[in-house]
Amino acid sequence: FDRPRGVRPEVEALRARVSGRTVVVTGASSGIGEALANRLADADAKVLLVARSGEKLEEMKQQIEVRGGSAFAYSADLSNAEDTQRLVQAILDDHETVDILVNNAGMSIRRSVAKSYDRVHDFERTLSLNFLGAVRLIMGFLPGMRARRTGQIINVSTIGVQVNVPRYGAYVASKAALDAFSRVLAVEVLK
Repeated sequence: FDRPRGVRPEVEALRARVSGRTVVVTGASSGIGEALANRLADADAKVLLVARSGEKLEEMKQQIEVRGGSAFAYSADLSNAEDTQRLVQAILDDHETVDILVNNAGMSIRRSVAKSYDRVHDFERTLSLNFLGAVRLIMGFLPGMRARRTGQIINVSTIGVQVNVPRYGAYVASKAALDAFSRVLAVEVLK
């Protein structure tokens, strides 16, 4: 048994899958995205940190590098089509390929439909980030994955899509759209 003392089997399993691979993590400055980015970096992935907060991303990048990991920070507003396209091009210019894309960035608005009659813009903003931002990134990185015949796309969703959580209409609708798109995409790119 030659596992280094203190290394958990799940860490080894993750390292076997991501070591040396280029992984984009959106929403990397907090919550699930931050935790995932740190785990991936600790498993020897080259992590491309994406969020709006450039300052927080630079701080994370430095912390990862101090631990011996590899990280790159990219500030972008994924709800904006032009900024997302700029991000895709910058990443491809800097790294040529993306092996894994994790669409985690998202926003949620907690408001009942009755209190949203004059707030359709909340639905537009939520769809713009949670659905269209992810789709734009997929469309930017998928051609390279298909050309190499390898790659992985992970779209973070919510249990709310299955249980219809009250007061989260905009959020649940945006994630339901992403789930539906993901199912169609999976069938098309499976091979």
